[in-house]
Amino acid sequence: MPRSIGLAHIARQDDGTAVGIWGGYTLKSAFQPIFSFREGRLLVTAYEGLIRPFRDEQPVGPGTFFSSIPEVDRFQVETLARTLHLLNAGVSLSETASLFVNFDPSHFVDAASAASALRDVQVVLRDSGITAERVVCEITEQETGSDETLLGFVQALKGYGHRVAVDDYGADSSDLRRIEALGPDIVKFDGAWTGHLLASAPGVAMLTEMVRAFSEKGIRTVFEGIETGQQLELAESCGVSMVQGFALARPQLAPGAFKEFEAARESERRRALAGTAERLEQGKAEKTRRDVSPNRSGRTFGRRGT
Repeated sequence: MPRSIGLAHIARQDDGTAVGIWGGYTLKSAFQPIFSFREGRLLVTAYEGLIRPFRDEQPVGPGTFFSSIPEVDRFQVETLARTLHLLNAGVSLSETASLFVNFDPSHFVDAASAASALRDVQVVLRDSGITAERVVCEITEQETGSDETLLGFVQALKGYGHRVAVDDYGADSSDLRRIEALGPDIVKFDGAWTGHLLASAPGVAMLTEMVRAFSEKGIRTVFEGIETGQQLELAESCGVSMVQGFALARPQLAPGAFKEFEAARESERRRALAGTAERLEQGKAEKTRRDVSPNRSGRTFGRRGT
């Protein structure tokens, strides 16, 4: 299999993480937790990979960095960013945590561009030790270069076992038409749009109805840009599946301090297992009581016996 475009620009660090080298920039991965509501609790379900550029060891805004990249190079830079996130997730995150990575649909102008992106992801997955099922492929809000190519690309991602998300629903080209065409597993609501709707009762009612409609189609939902406790409470009242934002956790550079989140996940897993075991034991005890009851009538070899 050919070498990945992204891997050609990677440097390994002593702590096991990877950085990207592009021109005079050093690129690092940051991960922001995404939380699920479970029985009144918030638990980390996944992380989103975010690029953090540095120049002369000083941080540079992602917008400043990307605006400096010529159009002809942007496909390669996006590939490099995904490569970094996948490699760093392999050494920084729990083996059960999902990872959201972005795909800009404007790059998919023909079958060759889609095939290149697919090939790179599979090469990097092999190197990172991450399974396809853990990777959620976000189709961002940009206009696609080719509807037919994008649809074929998404179908191929699903064929490899990836989940697909439509990012920033409510912004630019991330509309209902795209969702109906792509049939994603997850829809992420644009943070600014969601924040505006959460500020009024009619807006909350509208969000609740949209979440319900997606849920009926088997699509999970994420509210991005949750910045206050009130927004978090309203988001939960809407029935949304997951939430993400500064009110919950800020992005952290890999390898990061994710142990507190992972400890909460493990605690919940053990609690769920203990609850299941307790219910099984209760069920066995109840069955035993029924079986030995002197007043119980039962079927024995086709005859009613006592």
